[in-house]
Amino acid sequence: MIDDGTGLLTIGELARATGLTVRTIRYWSDEGVLPPVTRSTGGYRLYDAASVARLELIRTLRELGLGLDDVHKVLVGETTVARVAAAHVVALDAQIRSLRVTRAVLSSVARRGSTAEEMTLMNRLARLSAAERSRIVDDFMTEVFDGLDTADPDIRTRLRFAPADLPDDPTPEQVDAWVELAELIQDPEFRVTMRRAVEFNAADRGPDVPPGTSLWFMSRLVRLAGEALHAGTAPEAPEADEVLRSILGDADLDAVLERMEAASSRQLARYRELASVVRGLEPQSAYPEEFSWVVAALRARTGG
Repeated sequence: MIDDGTGLLTIGELARATGLTVRTIRYWSDEGVLPPVTRSTGGYRLYDAASVARLELIRTLRELGLGLDDVHKVLVGETTVARVAAAHVVALDAQIRSLRVTRAVLSSVARRGSTAEEMTLMNRLARLSAAERSRIVDDFMTEVFDGLDTADPDIRTRLRFAPADLPDDPTPEQVDAWVELAELIQDPEFRVTMRRAVEFNAADRGPDVPPGTSLWFMSRLVRLAGEALHAGTAPEAPEADEVLRSILGDADLDAVLERMEAASSRQLARYRELASVVRGLEPQSAYPEEFSWVVAALRARTGG
């Protein structure tokens, strides 16, 4: 305290009283959050008891992670500590999510022995913001479903596997799955394959067909083909005729074969597997044996 009876403190005395460095206090003063009360005849900054309390508040806010702009708004009454703290909670949550994804990426890299190039790709794709992940999925869904209004809405729902919702604390396996999915749904060849499968679905449905019919048909196909496999019925055997009729009715076998080959794509099966992993579910079976049996039975009767 300067010895002039005013009770004012120099910046050095203020530093000793608070345990902060002179450099920090001078910086905060220069930034306008701790203006001096006055200056000495020699031009030195002087502070009072209220400055000490203000300085302690500044230090607390800074330790909470607030920038000087926010600190200034709190001090002049433009906002409240509660409001600023709430905003910082949101920001910190985003940082925490990002760090968790980074950790999962690094764990995956360590486990797989990835190259530097693979690590860069994985990190770039896995750390896409939720908005960017949504954009990738929206682009994919638009290209696949645009103009196909009669496609089964349950198919549309299932295809939107929500990769944008990569968990806040993803496992390395989920990061791997999301990266592979992101690459897959941006692959023009895969989009053509998916579009073709959905076009067949849309062509098969009339305006009055209830949602979920396509999924019911697939369930019936898997069940009946599975029973034929269990019974040892060969696809080319005469007994297979009745199984196909039970599954397909009087549908055109050539047209059905074309649709089945489109729907049983290896890429589509992989898509379903990866989507399950991202969701944290057990991978769903693509029932390759049942689909292969039906395709073989159709080929035996169509010359396909």
